[in-house]
Amino acid sequence: MAIRDWPADARPREKLLERGAESLSDAELLAIFLRTGVTGKSAVDMARELLERFGGLSKLCLASQQEICDAPGLGPAKYAQLKAVMEMARRALVEDMKNGDALSSPGAVRRYLRLLLKDKPHEEFWAVFLDAQNRVILAEMLFRGTLTQTSVYPREVVKRTLALNAAGIILAHNHPSGVAEPSPADRLLTQTLKQALALVDVRVLDHFVVAGAGGMSFAEAGLL
Repeated sequence: MAIRDWPADARPREKLLERGAESLSDAELLAIFLRTGVTGKSAVDMARELLERFGGLSKLCLASQQEICDAPGLGPAKYAQLKAVMEMARRALVEDMKNGDALSSPGAVRRYLRLLLKDKPHEEFWAVFLDAQNRVILAEMLFRGTLTQTSVYPREVVKRTLALNAAGIILAHNHPSGVAEPSPADRLLTQTLKQALALVDVRVLDHFVVAGAGGMSFAEAGLL
């Protein structure tokens, strides 16, 4: 049965307008993005199959162009639309992050870092540089590693911080393993960077470890 023949309160678009986007399942949200199904399958049926094929919404959004184009019902146009949606979400989070105090409302910073780092197949080490009012100057990847580790050089972090005239910094890296618990090396690195940056009057405000859809904060865990 086509979606247009469903009861009004069961159709994804009408359901979204009536109850809000948060009330929809992943398949229903994806169905709205797909707009139409194929012969014998509704957009929701297609969405369910795609989620099963890719292993979830997150992995679908991060799939390569070839992977998207190889999937039934998708193609270059849908790949372009998907990447545009992801980039709009990223830019919206950047605006939120830059418009507020990163200390008083850390949620935007955390959402931005999670969007950047979750489901990455390799480790990346990022820094969010802040001015004296804790406003974001720049968020930047400083080092890229392998599946299990990243080499981080404190001297380079200090140089980049001074070049941007930052007064504070928020560190972040991901664990592709999906385990958010910081390793002994993570803890040692954080303390080393904190001490090195303190010598030039720069505060380390937090260190986020992103693992899948979750993560942990050094500051909240009392590790700073």
